[in-house]
Amino acid sequence: MQIGSLQINFIAKSFRIFMNKKELIELLKFSSPSQLYIITWNNLLKLLICPFKVLVKVDIGLLRANEVVWVDEVKVTLDLKTIFIIENKAYYYYHFEILDQDVE
Repeated sequence: MQIGSLQINFIAKSFRIFMNKKELIELLKFSSPSQLYIITWNNLLKLLICPFKVLVKVDIGLLRANEVVWVDEVKVTLDLKTIFIIENKAYYYYHFEILDQDVE
């Protein structure tokens, strides 16, 4: 079973996990840059496959607030923060709202 980067973030924050690079590499073997598992507002586990649409919450880099963009990949930083790759640039996930139609 694969787990998405948001779940890794949640697990790490819940248990205050700190890991070295070797441990992170081992954990990421079960993750995919083209998939993201999310929990919807009604507590359903959903799998999003890249690319998926997001709404930009605030101006960040070349992106403007209220702009709709596509997430090409999902990555995780060494400190387990989720990153969205959009137009070959990396942005933290919290700057966006997921707009995928299947997330209801």
